[in-house]
Amino acid sequence: MQTGILRLLTGLALLVSAQAGYADTAKVFRAGAATSNITPYLGAPIVGGFAPIPSKNVHDELHARCLVLDDGNTKLAIVVCDLLGISPRISTDARKLIATNVEIPESNVLICATHTHSASSALGDRFNAALPLDDYQQLIVRRIADGVARANQNLRPAELAYGSIDIPDHVFNRRWYLKPGTMPANPYGNTNDKVKMNPGVANPNLVKPAGPTDPAVSIIAVRGVDGTPISTFASYSLHYVGGVPSTEISADYFAAFGVHMDRLVNKPDQFPPFVAIMANGTSGDINNVDVQNPRPRMQSYEQINNVAKDIAEKVYAATQSMKYEKDLKLAAAYRETHKVKNRLPDDKMMEWAEKTVAAGPQRPTDLSYIYAQRTLNVATSPEFAVLPLQVLKIGGLCIGTMPCEVFVEIGLEFKEKSAIKPSFLMSLSHGYFGYLPPPHQHDLGGYETWLGTNRLERDASVKMLAELFEMVNELQNSGEATTTPASK
Repeated sequence: MQTGILRLLTGLALLVSAQAGYADTAKVFRAGAATSNITPYLGAPIVGGFAPIPSKNVHDELHARCLVLDDGNTKLAIVVCDLLGISPRISTDARKLIATNVEIPESNVLICATHTHSASSALGDRFNAALPLDDYQQLIVRRIADGVARANQNLRPAELAYGSIDIPDHVFNRRWYLKPGTMPANPYGNTNDKVKMNPGVANPNLVKPAGPTDPAVSIIAVRGVDGTPISTFASYSLHYVGGVPSTEISADYFAAFGVHMDRLVNKPDQFPPFVAIMANGTSGDINNVDVQNPRPRMQSYEQINNVAKDIAEKVYAATQSMKYEKDLKLAAAYRETHKVKNRLPDDKMMEWAEKTVAAGPQRPTDLSYIYAQRTLNVATSPEFAVLPLQVLKIGGLCIGTMPCEVFVEIGLEFKEKSAIKPSFLMSLSHGYFGYLPPPHQHDLGGYETWLGTNRLERDASVKMLAELFEMVNELQNSGEATTTPASK
């Protein structure tokens, strides 16, 4: 009798074990995508220039474009927002909502901005993070969380491919050496800069650009197992294109890329709809202006559409021959580093700033007055910044992030030295801490190094890259999602 019962229990245990094993092997890779509207109300200031201008029209709606991936054990979410930048608090609050409502860990959600210059502010108070978000910024938090929830609802069995193509025609380094004696004065009243940003088209004093470009467009293509397109994600190191009227809201070429991708995919009745996503790579010193070869005068949005159409056609063609995989493992690592110092003005700089502010602006857009105000603002910053860093691993692909307008040289170094290849680096993720040049670019001066535009110490990029490489190694060795305690 006991023997019979023992055999029965053993058989049941083996059956349960087999079913569990079957369930584990039956896990399939899934993906879902969605968009969430984050267009501000009319009258809200457009913040792409030195002086905010109230918006009067919406040329194209702004969105948070969301992609969720699920390997059966780990979920990742990527959110690209049509914004100049985002405050760390927007990212933190949105990721907390997502963790609660969708059960994707905060460390596994990447939230970044495109850097369109035709949007209202999502930067919060850059000099006092304790101040609450305004109504629009709280709306962005909610809509990001909603977009990820909708993408999660759209999860379905899928396959994914990744790769890159070079499109060099649209990227130009905007920092230039000029002939001796021709450097204009900077806001501090001196000509100590060795290079100038945007030196002017056909400037006879041009010598050479101060750095390289990165022509690569990194691509992630996702489709259902039946071949139905789900999403195409691309990242390009191009700042923005421009040509937008100063009072109009627009997502620039980042959204126009999606419009052209939609036309190429040509599935208007598909539900859930296909979602194209364009993110900002490392474009802190890269723009779309070829100062040596002037182009004809164009209508508003004309160049945006030219660039977007060309990129979309080449990305779409690339996705048709890429190798798709169904068995991919996902992982993420996130940490907040305290190792990088904020730049603080010395006594001489403070004296200049106080006198300049006391004298008042000398004209509507007085750069000296603007930078004097910024100098006084950054003077109250703590000694160390708190910088969010993240790494995602999608199969054999690695994505790193930084919360700055990252110079292209830093992105190229990440690609070269990352232990996981292919890799690429994305800017303006989880926060906005100004421009991030490599150390030697600080020595050249120029707009991107001025205090107020640049907020972090000279060696900030070196320290941040070192942390990212540590995180890459963690994922390569463990393959598990990790949230690392803040590093000191």
